Amino acid sequence: MTEPSITISPRAAKRIVELVSADQAASLFRVSVEGGGCSGFQYRFELANETADDDILIERDGATVAIDPVSADFVKGSEIDFVDELIGAQFKIHNPNATASCGCGTSFSI
Repeated sequence: MTEPSITISPRAAKRIVELVSADQAASLFRVSVEGGGCSGFQYRFELANETADDDILIERDGATVAIDPVSADFVKGSEIDFVDELIGAQFKIHNPNATASCGCGTSFSI
């Protein structure tokens, strides 16, 4: 499978490096898409220490993100970002494929 055009913002890369550095067991950041949430699909973010043979790896400024091929199809063309707003700090995915999303931005529909 060719690598989909998924990018990591500089803010997200910086935060991922900070999180991985603080967790002795983690070496990368995993993004996946699961069924559920109020809009049908939801993003899942987790620290991990292993990749699967078919994972797509995206790197920027020392940060490594792993995405499984099924999830990659849902986020093709997206940017992984990190925002720190008055209501809280969180990773967000700017997904051009989403036709609707919930108010908190963690679930979406296609």
